[in-house]
Amino acid sequence: MTIPGKTNDPQNPLHDLEEWDDFVKDRYSKPADPQKLVGTNPDKSEEQFRDYEAEARSSVREFYRQNHRGQTLEFVHQKRDEYLKLDRREMGVWEAAEFLNMLVDDSDPDTDLSQLAHLLQTSEQIRSDGHPRWFVLAGFVHDLGKVLCLFGEPQWAVVGDTFPVGCAFSDKIVFPEFFDANPDKRSAELQTTIGIYEEGCGLDNVLLSWGHDEYIYQVTKEHLPVEAQYMLRYHSFYPWHREGEYRRLTNGQDREMLKWVLEFNRYDLYTKSHEPPDVEALKPYYEDLIADFFPTKLRW
Repeated sequence: MTIPGKTNDPQNPLHDLEEWDDFVKDRYSKPADPQKLVGTNPDKSEEQFRDYEAEARSSVREFYRQNHRGQTLEFVHQKRDEYLKLDRREMGVWEAAEFLNMLVDDSDPDTDLSQLAHLLQTSEQIRSDGHPRWFVLAGFVHDLGKVLCLFGEPQWAVVGDTFPVGCAFSDKIVFPEFFDANPDKRSAELQTTIGIYEEGCGLDNVLLSWGHDEYIYQVTKEHLPVEAQYMLRYHSFYPWHREGEYRRLTNGQDREMLKWVLEFNRYDLYTKSHEPPDVEALKPYYEDLIADFFPTKLRW
């Protein structure tokens, strides 16, 4: 059975999108310290970073090779023009979560959890820790942008650590050597520290590599508080919130919101297990929660 996001196609090397999640969880096995990231980089040596990369599956390495080659400034502009009209379809949030379940191959013996179940694992842990309802909702919707796979996008344009385009690629981005194949690497203008941007311009004015983070942020931004917007938009921006890179591009609001991104990241990375939540029992709570923030239908 061949479906988007789970395939033997060499253009989509990950067996399923969870391979990327598993790699990220291993690489960032210890939650970040917000205080440390404000002023200095985390205490990890270059050798330790390379250890994680050397141990990565060949499918993960191939995924990042494609990602780092293809995520150019031109490509990001193209995808924003293509998708941010939000004219693909209209559907509600729970409907979108059920739609995302098409990424699961029921014949696969290695997974028994749907995409919806994974979203509920994250949001239920947030709820059990007593966080506000908007935080719980952010946990539920944060990966819904992966419907891009169902719209025909290759894996490398849907998931993966995000990073700015239009300026130099940090060597703290996973597999930085793969950027040698990126056409932007040959542009002197695009390979300075701030590139096409201005120092302190703020992340809202910086173009990140295209993927599910930016897409779900754009779909939902009018309906969620700014803290949740940051969680959705930057949860895969590990070079910033885990490595302390690209701080010269941030402004005061970005620095204030960093603690919320890090707080969310604890749940995004460390709540997944093979124990399935009771979807039908939880559905009434989430339908009520969704209705408190979102209209019946959203544009995607």
